[in-house]
Amino acid sequence: MNYDTFVDQVARRVRTDPERAVVLVHATLSTLAERLTGGEVLDLATQLPAPLRLALRPGPGSEAAEQFGAAEFVARVARRAELDEPAARNVVRVVFGTVHEAVSGGEFDGLVTRLPRDYRDLVEPALAPGMATGRRA
Repeated sequence: MNYDTFVDQVARRVRTDPERAVVLVHATLSTLAERLTGGEVLDLATQLPAPLRLALRPGPGSEAAEQFGAAEFVARVARRAELDEPAARNVVRVVFGTVHEAVSGGEFDGLVTRLPRDYRDLVEPALAPGMATGRRA
């Protein structure tokens, strides 16, 4: 999947414009990069369109993953994207779903298995075809 398609899919699913979708995608992927080890981030980044790799760029000393649960994940995305938490939760689900479509099944499955159980609510909708949502972000 190319960059424009990725952004357009997110924009359509959260009913926003492409410029806002870019912000939402970057907020989610930056938070994901904090949750994964540097190697895991690089594995995922290699399968995403080049402009999205910047959001996944591991920072200095990021070889170790930060340990935080799904609620903190959503809260971080909400702060970065200036959303309320219910809207941020929806955005995270949509971005995870779009990542699922953009990368190999094995890569996404590996990502899911590295996240704790409390992320299930955020990840399982990504496994459903179409992932249509009705909330604006």
